[in-house]
Amino acid sequence: MTLIIPTPPPKRIIVAISGASGAIYGVRLLQVLRALGGVQTHLTVSDAGWLNVQQELELGRAEVEALADVAYPVREVGAAIASGSFQCDGMVFALCSMRTLAAVAHGLADSLLTRAADVMLKERRRLVLLARETPLHLGHLRNMVSVTEMGAIVCPPVPAFYLHPRSVDDIVDHTVARTLDLLGLAHGL
Repeated sequence: MTLIIPTPPPKRIIVAISGASGAIYGVRLLQVLRALGGVQTHLTVSDAGWLNVQQELELGRAEVEALADVAYPVREVGAAIASGSFQCDGMVFALCSMRTLAAVAHGLADSLLTRAADVMLKERRRLVLLARETPLHLGHLRNMVSVTEMGAIVCPPVPAFYLHPRSVDDIVDHTVARTLDLLGLAHGL
């Protein structure tokens, strides 16, 4: 008798880019996930996120969407990633604005980004928020505590200078590597 071992399906990761400065993290994450293989990426970007992509990276929408397997408009709240029946291995906000963090913390599923995050929390799936702001006021901190209590991981993109980074790319890759670790994805960064 021949034993047939099925090929495991690809891991599905949702990448969301909101309006915080640092769109390079989301774009680099998409590039690395594509290079890993065996990962299917689903992308959604807020309107402010698209502005940051254009202003900070001088990239167009089509260039960024081409890095993902599937891209969804932020207002398409009926998209597959907005449903708990969409089997997914994790979601990353790279980066996550304080407005988006507040929406997630308070269950305001008012866009595809925040609806997908709400689904991740209710389904007890991995949600990583690369939250960016400084300094932080008490409302920011309380929202971070709230999402953490709900099961999300708040992972601000803080540089690790013990690695002796020589470029901004080195700093970005360190955060992307930490994010992949949190998703349980093997990598070579």
